[in-house]
Amino acid sequence: MKYAICNETFQDMPLTEALQLAADAGYTGWEVAPFMLAGHVDAFSVEDRRSYRRCVEDAGLQIIGLHWLLAKTEGLHLTTADAATRDRTTQYLIKLTHLCADLGGDLMVLGSPAQRNRTEGQTIDEAMQRAASVLSGVVPALRERGVRIALEPLGPAEGDFLNTADQACQLQAMIGDDSIGLHLDVKAMSSESEAIDQVIRNHAEAMIHFHANDPNLLGPGMGEVKFEPIMAALRAIDYDGWVSVEVFDYSPGAEVLANQSIENLRAAVAMG
Repeated sequence: MKYAICNETFQDMPLTEALQLAADAGYTGWEVAPFMLAGHVDAFSVEDRRSYRRCVEDAGLQIIGLHWLLAKTEGLHLTTADAATRDRTTQYLIKLTHLCADLGGDLMVLGSPAQRNRTEGQTIDEAMQRAASVLSGVVPALRERGVRIALEPLGPAEGDFLNTADQACQLQAMIGDDSIGLHLDVKAMSSESEAIDQVIRNHAEAMIHFHANDPNLLGPGMGEVKFEPIMAALRAIDYDGWVSVEVFDYSPGAEVLANQSIENLRAAVAMG
C-alpha cells in the first residue's frame, strides 16, 4: 500500500516541519488542497511551484495531486444553468490541471459540494449534462499534461449531486474519456446502501484514488468504521493507487492524526 496524507492536516505548521512529520510517520505521498497554496491558482507562480515541489521532494515525498479543487473560490460552479459561470469553471479546472502537473502530480479529486450542488430547481439529469459539458472541456488539458480527474461521490448530508459511486460512474460514462475516473472516500461511502468493502469491489475498474477517514471526521480507525474489510477489499481488487488520509477534525493535532492514521491502516492490512 502507498500511503499519502492531505496537506491541510498541517495547516498551522510550517511546510518543512509538516513534511518531516509526514515522512517520519511513513507517508510517501503528499496531497495538496490548492487553497493552502494561494487564494487563486494564478497567484501561485511558476517559481512558487518549483520551490514547493522541490521542498516536498527533498523531504522524501512526492506530490500525488490536488483535492478540494473549487473550495474557497468565487464565481465558479459545475452545474449551474449560467453558461458563463460554467465556462469560467472549465477554465479554472484547466489552470488547476497545469498546477497539478507542474507540482509533479497526476490526479485531481473533484469534491467541492458547494460548487456543484444543483441550483435553479434543475433536475439531476440537467445537472449531469452540465457537469459533463464542463469536464469535457478540461479533457484536452488533462491529456496534454497526463493528469486525471477523480470524481468524488459525497453523501446527501453534504449535497444533492453525485451522492453515490454509481452516479459518479454515470457521469464518467457520459464524458467517456480515460482521463476521468472515480474517487472513493470512506466517510462518503458510509452513506451508501451497501457495505463499504462491497462498494469498493463493485467499482474496482473505475476507481483511481482513495481517501481513508471516518464519518466522525477523524482519521481511519479513529472511529467506529472497521478498516480490516476495507483494506482487504483494496488488496482483493489489486488496487495499486494511493491510500490518502483526509481528516476534517484537526483538534487532536497533526502529529496524532498523522501517526495514528497510518498505524491504524497498517494494522488493518496486517489483520485483513
